[in-house]
Amino acid sequence: MNNMTQTQRRLWLIQYLLSESERYKNIQIPADGTEQFNLYRSLVNVRTPAPISEEYLQVEDEYLKEETAHKGITPVTALDFDNDIAIWQGDITTLACDAIVNAANSKLLGCFCPCHGCIDNCIHTFAGVRLRLKCNELMKNQLSDEPTGKAKITPAYNLPCKYVLHTVGPIVYGELTEKHEALLASSYEACLKLADENGLESIAFCCISTGEFHFPNDRAAEIAVQTVKKYKTETNSGIKVIFNIFKNKDKEIYEQLLG
Repeated sequence: MNNMTQTQRRLWLIQYLLSESERYKNIQIPADGTEQFNLYRSLVNVRTPAPISEEYLQVEDEYLKEETAHKGITPVTALDFDNDIAIWQGDITTLACDAIVNAANSKLLGCFCPCHGCIDNCIHTFAGVRLRLKCNELMKNQLSDEPTGKAKITPAYNLPCKYVLHTVGPIVYGELTEKHEALLASSYEACLKLADENGLESIAFCCISTGEFHFPNDRAAEIAVQTVKKYKTETNSGIKVIFNIFKNKDKEIYEQLLG
């Protein structure tokens, strides 16, 4: 499979995924490369965590690693840290640190909405189907939904980081409460503890709960910074923490908080 071009790999993956279900038999593969990728991504997004061939996994690994390399990978050594804390604006799936944090939902299986813009969808897409399979294994053993404010660790598979830490942040409907704030702090602390327990040296946090879960951005950032600083002070942890932000308004908030 190593002698395939990216286009050949993409078409091979699409054809494999289409062949898995009779309901896909009338889907036509578009000629445009971007549209092909969106079809591939959609098929991966909606796919249940069912067994899949080693041949598929090999082709997907090759395809996704080259796609990420094409986007450009940022090594953690390129970031500007101050007291082990850095702000970085960019695509978290291109960051080569020890672990990135995924803002997951309580099923912990990733986003099933085709090509959705949430970070859960993006991380699962570029990690590959192995990530959903691993998360499904964890959830089958747990026999219940993932509680809010806790965290789990998985390999990162085709991402440039080593691990993904999955945490379910609080969902805010209506007025923000002290319980919401405590649960958000718990998500950050649970990820930090899990990272230290696994000997990780760096962790990149997305803006947990601020997107689809409607936590106010400014207060979420305050809790994130306070929790990280408190944890590092109380535990003497040497872990490097990256606050990964995507939107300009979040960048402004974190820069104000961290000077």
